Amino acid sequence: MTADTKALVATLLDLAEDRLRDGYRTERQAYTFSDDTGKAPPAAASASAASPGISGDSLELVSRQVASCDACILAKTRKNTVPGEGAQYPLVMVIGEGPGADEDASGRPFVGKAGQLLDKMLSAVGLSRESNCFIANLVKCRPPGNRDPEPGEVSACATFLDRQITLLKPRIILSVGRVPTQNLLKTTEGIGLLRGRFVDYRGIPFLPTYHPSALLRDESLKRPAWEDLKLLKARLDADPADNTTGTAP
Repeated sequence: MTADTKALVATLLDLAEDRLRDGYRTERQAYTFSDDTGKAPPAAASASAASPGISGDSLELVSRQVASCDACILAKTRKNTVPGEGAQYPLVMVIGEGPGADEDASGRPFVGKAGQLLDKMLSAVGLSRESNCFIANLVKCRPPGNRDPEPGEVSACATFLDRQITLLKPRIILSVGRVPTQNLLKTTEGIGLLRGRFVDYRGIPFLPTYHPSALLRDESLKRPAWEDLKLLKARLDADPADNTTGTAP
């Protein structure tokens, strides 16, 4: 086994331990490994090829592993996995519930009517998936009929989302909708009570707001959602760091 593969396995085990303990990432000293003598096994060679020149984990590796995941029943009904997309060092990471029909067909997050509205909302405060946002979901496969993902399905995808947050290091997380907000914050409070204020999530400012699909169903929610976006913009503007992109590691 190569040193890079050992480091990746250690990182995944640490993330699993953190998830089971309290959901918060624990900082650890860097591991030091050496290559085993002899020929590396095929699995190690495959992991290395997934992210050439990169030591340890990467967004590309997460996407490849999402594509081959069959850890829950959603793998049997999906057309495409939807790992997420956007800037490598985002100011804001947007987290939704799960892919819908359009996303399942395309393999891209938030591309239907709700996604088009989300893009307009982000653009209104100087954000976009092309330049300074990364958009992902709680689960990476579409729940049939767009139902809420079940606890086992959320758990099966949790490590993928955890790794993306760790790799992306977003300045702010914008959680859109009840399902991702309740799952990530481990609460049963409704989104109407949770929205409109920042909380801490693994050391990252975390702002819940309404899902764009809710705004399409109920126009009265557009005003509070806009207030949330103004709060997000004010938080970004109050930080003296460069607001073009996030911070590269």
